[in-house]
Amino acid sequence: MTATVSGLDSVTVGGLAASTGLSKSGILTVFGSREAILLAAVAEARQIYIDTVIAPGWGSQPGRDRLHAVVDSWFSCLRRRVFPGGCFITATSSEYGHRDGPVADAIRKLKREWLDLIESELSIAGSADPPGDAFRIDAFLSAANTRFQLFDDETALERGRHLAFEVIDRTS
Repeated sequence: MTATVSGLDSVTVGGLAASTGLSKSGILTVFGSREAILLAAVAEARQIYIDTVIAPGWGSQPGRDRLHAVVDSWFSCLRRRVFPGGCFITATSSEYGHRDGPVADAIRKLKREWLDLIESELSIAGSADPPGDAFRIDAFLSAANTRFQLFDDETALERGRHLAFEVIDRTS
């Protein structure tokens, strides 16, 4: 997805028309506006995220086992470059964190869903501080993503995974 490499703002009517072979007016007939295109991109990224990160681990025992599986799937997604520029949520959160509007709201909602999932599973696992532990896990994942993207550093992925697992494994 172009949005993780060049930013979500790089997704344009003209670019979409060129990549699909449709006219700009044809694209606008389908979507109605550039904002609708960006919202569709966020929705598509969310579905990819569900399919490649959440679903593979969802059958695991709730709590610690599920968190291990979801974190493993998240790192697998990065390694396989499902999103060529890394984690869509991390990339777009940085790009849109200071903005208002429907696209920024959709990105915030996606990030909140991710954090809520981590917090919920940490709570099931017996964490004494699910919001704090979710913050730590999210920070380790985001840092691993950044180092992997900037330096093509595979060791950052293992380090991030190990540190996230330490947080998970400290739950009672």
